[in-house]
Amino acid sequence: MPKYFLSIVEDPAAYAEAGTADFDAVMKAHNDFGQSVKDAGATVLSGEALQPTSTATFLRGTRTDAVTAVDNPLPEVKEVIGGYYLIEAPDDATALELAKLCPAPFGYVEMRPIWEFS
Repeated sequence: MPKYFLSIVEDPAAYAEAGTADFDAVMKAHNDFGQSVKDAGATVLSGEALQPTSTATFLRGTRTDAVTAVDNPLPEVKEVIGGYYLIEAPDDATALELAKLCPAPFGYVEMRPIWEFS
């Protein structure tokens, strides 16, 4: 079965401003999403929420230069990847319908097929 990466891209400030009830609703929506995936004959292979970009380390370099590690060099961006799902679905159409159900109340979901190398 083909695999798809769903990036959840959102504004972290919106979560900071949201109340407990909003957060609880988002968590319920994620649980419901997992059930929807299963009901569609698909599988969640992995899925996690990411810590804020302030905890990230970025590695930059080229083939000829040494790789440099930099803490949080991003300019102020409004939306960042806050979590992801890796799903396996019967086909592109099913994956797209599932991606539409993936919770991202403060942003959007990007769906990308995974390359299958032999």
